[in-house]
Amino acid sequence: MTYKNVTVAGSGVLGSQIAFQTAFFGFNVTVYDINEAAIAKARQLCAQHKETYGAYFHDEARAEQAFEALRYSTDLADAVSDADLIVEAVPERLDIKQGFYEQLAQVAPAKTVFASNSSTMLPSQFAAYTGRPEKFLALHFANEIWRNNTAEIMGHAGTEKQYEEQVVEFAREIGMIPFHLHKEQPGYILNSLLVPFLDAGMQLWAKGVADPATIDKNWMIATGSPRGPFAILDVVGMETPYNLNLAKAAAGIPGTQEIADKLKAEYIDQGKMGINTGEGFYTYPNPAYAAADFLKK
Repeated sequence: MTYKNVTVAGSGVLGSQIAFQTAFFGFNVTVYDINEAAIAKARQLCAQHKETYGAYFHDEARAEQAFEALRYSTDLADAVSDADLIVEAVPERLDIKQGFYEQLAQVAPAKTVFASNSSTMLPSQFAAYTGRPEKFLALHFANEIWRNNTAEIMGHAGTEKQYEEQVVEFAREIGMIPFHLHKEQPGYILNSLLVPFLDAGMQLWAKGVADPATIDKNWMIATGSPRGPFAILDVVGMETPYNLNLAKAAAGIPGTQEIADKLKAEYIDQGKMGINTGEGFYTYPNPAYAAADFLKK
């Protein structure tokens, strides 16, 4: 193994998946989050992952073993005390991430490599706060990582190449297909393609041009895609697009405040956060877009 002890900071939709995937492939994993309520939710998500992984990989015993091996902590110093690698998956807000790295720099061992799973932000935005810019880079995963097993590795100008190569190898060791980017790019490869697509769908919705199901249906029929933008947003969850649109609104990008307000009022405030809460733009486990006649009427 390139690394042995891995800490995942942030235990939401993707953070919990990263933690479970890493444990499933035999690494020692600690899940860190800010309070016991977040940790309790993380345990629930990982219990769901146990069922998913057992069925997907046809190995319930291995999934059970991974679940039982996960360690949880609300104490950052404790969570990273022997970490070889920490994967940061905290909310997509610049202030939260900067504050997290300032705290992490004070307590992490000198050996620890820091990797950010940020969807859209660049490693160079946080490098100065890490206390070890040469050991800092991005490691980005797609949602439902057991199936959509891409890992995008992206350093910044000050990242030492040996650590980029180590993280590429780590990605392979946890069952990912690594994509090593040659230079910094907001959104990497995946989100450089995906985010404008999701934004276009949300703009049509926020402007009242069409409802989510109609937009998805149009895309699915016209392209043969299994999901439209709003079905994908349900997988992502509402928090990330909400935070991203707030940031864009603060930067003066037209139409984004309306999207953020609509997401908050109609979904977040109603507890409709996507697949993981059983309802978002669709209801689960049997969303309308998956019905046999969805594309026929």
